[in-house]
Amino acid sequence: MELAIQLAEHTSNIYIERDARLHLKEYLNLNCKVMIITDKGVPAQYHQEIMKQCENGYLYVAEQGEGTKSFRVYEDIINRLLELNFSRKDLVIALGGGVIGDLSGFVAGTFKRGMRFASIPTTTLSQIDSSIGGKVAVNVGEVKNVVGTFYHPEVVVIDLNTVKTLTKRHYHNGLVEAVKAGLIADRELFELFERADDLEEHLEEIIIRALKVKKAVVEQDEKEEHLRKILNFGHTIGHAIESIYHLEGYYHGECVGMGMMKILEDEEIKERLRKVLLKLEVPLEAEYDVDEVIDFIKKDKKANGDYVTIVQVEKIGEAKLIPVEIESLRGKTL
Repeated sequence: MELAIQLAEHTSNIYIERDARLHLKEYLNLNCKVMIITDKGVPAQYHQEIMKQCENGYLYVAEQGEGTKSFRVYEDIINRLLELNFSRKDLVIALGGGVIGDLSGFVAGTFKRGMRFASIPTTTLSQIDSSIGGKVAVNVGEVKNVVGTFYHPEVVVIDLNTVKTLTKRHYHNGLVEAVKAGLIADRELFELFERADDLEEHLEEIIIRALKVKKAVVEQDEKEEHLRKILNFGHTIGHAIESIYHLEGYYHGECVGMGMMKILEDEEIKERLRKVLLKLEVPLEAEYDVDEVIDFIKKDKKANGDYVTIVQVEKIGEAKLIPVEIESLRGKTL
C-alpha cells in the first residue's frame, strides 16, 4: 500500500508493507552516510537488519522514554554527526516510536539547516499518527514539544510486523490516536472500534484510515493555521496530564483518551467513547490538581494569550473548533 502527502514544496511518500524494513533500498536511496537513531526499547534486531543494508551506516541508541526528547540528547547527536562529517545530503533514519521520530526529525531539520530524513515507525502510535505531518520537536523540562519546527520525512516506511513486539499497553496506547481520527473525521473508523472483537485483524485498515484522515488535513493546512487544529482533539488537556505526571506516569495515547473524555459535551458520544476506551483497557481519568492543568495549558504551544482553541465533536466524524478562555475550562470541564 502506498500513500503520499502532497505539499506545495515537499512530498512525503508512505509505504505500508509487512517486513518492509528488510528491503529499504526499494523505497530509499541509501548511497550516503546514514545515521540510524533509535532507543533501547526497540529490538536490536531491527537496527541490525537496517545497518546491513547501509554501505556507510552509523547508530545512535538513546534511552527509552520522553526524557530522551531533550536538548541534551539533541546536542549529543548533533556532535556525533559533526564528528562523522555528515553533510546535508546524508540521511537520518528515525527507527522507533513517537519520541524517536520527533527527536530525529528535529535533528534532521536543524543540522546544517536541513538534511535528508526518513522514518521507520515501530509502534502503533507512530504508525497511526506521529510519523507523518512534519511536526518535530523536543521538550523543555516537563513542557511537551515547546521547541520545534515543521520538517517532513522524504519517506515513511511502515512495517506492520514491528508492532508484534509491543506490550498490550503500548499497542492499545497507539490505537487511541486512531479512535480520535475516527471521532473527528471518519465515522466508519470509529464504528469499527465499536464492533470489532479482534482489532489486530483490522490493524492495517485502522492505520490506513487514520493516516488518510491526517493526510487530508495536513495537505490543506500544513502549518496548523486553522483546520489542522482538529488533530489536537484531546491533546490540550492530555498534554497537561502528561506534564503533571512528569511525562512518565501515563502514555501519550492514554492521556489523549482522558483529554477527549474531559472535553466532550455530548453525553451519548462520550458514553460510546467510554466503551471503546474500556475495550482498549486504557484509563478514563487521572488524579490531578486543576490549577496545575490550567498552568500547563497556558504554557502549551496551542495557547494564544488567555485563550486556547479546543476541538469539540457534536457528531461522530465531524469536528468543530471553538476558541475558549483558558480559565473557563476550570469549572465545567476539569
